[in-house]
Amino acid sequence: MDSLNTLSAVDAVTQIAQGKITSEALVRDCLERIDAREAEVHAWQFLDRDAAIRQARVLDAGPGRGLLHGLPVGIKDVIDTVDMPAAYGSRIYAGHRPPWDAPCVALTRAAGGVIMGKTVSTEFALMQPGPTCNPRNTRHTPGGSSSGSAAAVADDMVPLALGTQTAGSVIRPASYCGVVGYKPSFGMISRVGVKALAETLDTVGILARSVADAALYGAVVAGRPDFVIRHDEDVRPRVGICRSHEWQHAHPAMRAALDSAASVLSNAGIPVKSISLPSQFGALAQAQTDIMLRELTQSLAHERLTCNTRLSQRLRDMLSAGAAVTLDQYEAALSLAQACRAALPDVFADYDVLLTPSAPGAAPSGLDATGDPIFNRVWTLLHVPCISIPVACTADGLPLGLQIVGNRRSDARTLVAAHRLHQLLLPRMR
Repeated sequence: MDSLNTLSAVDAVTQIAQGKITSEALVRDCLERIDAREAEVHAWQFLDRDAAIRQARVLDAGPGRGLLHGLPVGIKDVIDTVDMPAAYGSRIYAGHRPPWDAPCVALTRAAGGVIMGKTVSTEFALMQPGPTCNPRNTRHTPGGSSSGSAAAVADDMVPLALGTQTAGSVIRPASYCGVVGYKPSFGMISRVGVKALAETLDTVGILARSVADAALYGAVVAGRPDFVIRHDEDVRPRVGICRSHEWQHAHPAMRAALDSAASVLSNAGIPVKSISLPSQFGALAQAQTDIMLRELTQSLAHERLTCNTRLSQRLRDMLSAGAAVTLDQYEAALSLAQACRAALPDVFADYDVLLTPSAPGAAPSGLDATGDPIFNRVWTLLHVPCISIPVACTADGLPLGLQIVGNRRSDARTLVAAHRLHQLLLPRMR
């Protein structure tokens, strides 16, 4: 029998509800996996084994609390937790203890989730990596900034984890580690209690092993029971194959993965057609960069002004770049984003979802950088839901992910579409 830690979230919570397994047994299997692999993967910033087992025993002894009853969960280190440190990936905040839970954590607990610990984040969820390695090949980056969350889910340490995205920090590590990443529509999940970076962009997201698992967790933390996927739904979403304005950055293996996915879906009877984005969308990647950099200088004003020498050189360079973004550039970027969001109904007029790369290619080798978010910037700025699904592997076994993109606030429909597309494309990963 496989260890319980390999169960999907949906299967695990179902078996707990049916009395086939206990939360404590599941948590212990997850801890056993962590003990076996953590020294190599480095997914955890903080882990409280005894507290996790105590939580599980309380849940096993009582009535069902909600959709996550008994499920082990990881929480990204930039998210506040009342009973665990939140260092925000920075030595400045080592040992910092928030006096409260972020709403997404409080809702996780209320629904019966077992908080295992805090997963590694890059410094302030930006570009300076932490120690986490890609569990598929530890010589490669797991991506960032939700590096620990993606690695922990990919390595069967937990079935679910929370992450955050300001540029590509959920979708890219999901692609690199071969798991599902769900970045909701902007504001769908409360950002209260999350270390702020860019008010226009910051989004709480989810790392999971399947779209149904991500939807289950999303239903809890977004307060949207309509997210839960019914497995009898037979949908045929209209898919736009999107070789965006950033297409020149796609590696040959990623180009082949998108072409192959389009062929598989078409052969399965899914309506598939190539789409060209409006020309004004071509400036969105730079607009996202300008907005993020300028807003960083505001959100990290305390750290910039009082703790500058304790920041990494990479972050200091980003803050200098943000200070160089003029007010006119910033306002122009905001105006462009607003105009392009207004154009989205026309973009999606003939499509339910778009299919586009999650990253330029597979996870780059080395641990001194987290990869390029070029294929994520536009969609983050447009505030649309994105779901990365693993669809292929390179010749050396590294995963490749494609993201399913929906119109703003169409998260429930986008999750259902992504679940169906993943079902059709997943056999190629086996």
